[in-house]
Amino acid sequence: MKKDSIAYVVAFTFLACAAFIAPLALANEATKGRVEANRLFASRSAVLRAFGVAYEGQADAEAKYASLVAELPGGKGWRAELDGASYLAVRKSGAGLWGTITMVVAADVRGERLRGLEILDQQETPGLGGRIDEPWFKEQFRGERLGPAGIVVDQAGTGKGDPDRENGRVDAVTGASRTSGFVEAIVNAAVAEIRAAGGSK
Repeated sequence: MKKDSIAYVVAFTFLACAAFIAPLALANEATKGRVEANRLFASRSAVLRAFGVAYEGQADAEAKYASLVAELPGGKGWRAELDGASYLAVRKSGAGLWGTITMVVAADVRGERLRGLEILDQQETPGLGGRIDEPWFKEQFRGERLGPAGIVVDQAGTGKGDPDRENGRVDAVTGASRTSGFVEAIVNAAVAEIRAAGGSK
């Protein structure tokens, strides 16, 4: 076969691609179970953090998830009995500035007070909107009383976190007003879903 023929070019390209793709395909197949286990652990640990349940390591997280958390029918969320009260959590996604923001939001079954939230995925600007995943930002939602419309992310706040758990407000990330507004919308959509599931209007 001549090296400058079309048949040679096609055969060479096919063999070169196969040589690079075959190991990747084998590696993908070999690690598929581990990848799925890691994905499941990431989801379950996010649910525990949203409910405010501390854990030490993967085994402890799995044990606490199994003993404290019940999955709602149809994959519509989770229920947990904690500190003598019932809580619901839902997974909610919405638009961000650069992509979808996905989080787990937990509240009491009547949707009157947040239990917490955990960011599962976001592509916001590092150092600006990406700060929604920082502990100080997420922690200010924990235990916050919810108004009729839900939570307000205060664009005029200090940018350091609102310590008042009764005013239904949290501080926005300084310099990331649009991302902070998107978080407000996603949290309030999740709260509405929790209220509907819990029987409160």
